[in-house]
Amino acid sequence: MFDYTQLELSKIEFTEIAPLNDLPPGERLFVELDGKPIVVFNLAGKLFAIGDVCTHDNGPLGDGELDEYEVVCPRHGARFDVRTGKTMGLPAVVDVPAYPVRVVDGKIEIGFLKG
Repeated sequence: MFDYTQLELSKIEFTEIAPLNDLPPGERLFVELDGKPIVVFNLAGKLFAIGDVCTHDNGPLGDGELDEYEVVCPRHGARFDVRTGKTMGLPAVVDVPAYPVRVVDGKIEIGFLKG
């Protein structure tokens, strides 16, 4: 997978998904963009977006418990860093995509590679 948060902004195209008020601190928001399920986390006012599919068994990831910046897959306990998508614990060995998130005029936007 790929950590899109590390790309230059000139290579990113942002899509508006929701008003910031729809995602208070400590909550998460589930969206689907271009057929990709994504979960957006608001952790103490910082927004992070990752793919909502565990790479271990394709189960939903976003429903898992948070342990600081790690989400724990509710099915088999694989762990992923919500900031980068990096796998942090077995049984998963493949990262999930991480997407840049920004707020413009009170609206949450998620970024994708242009093209």
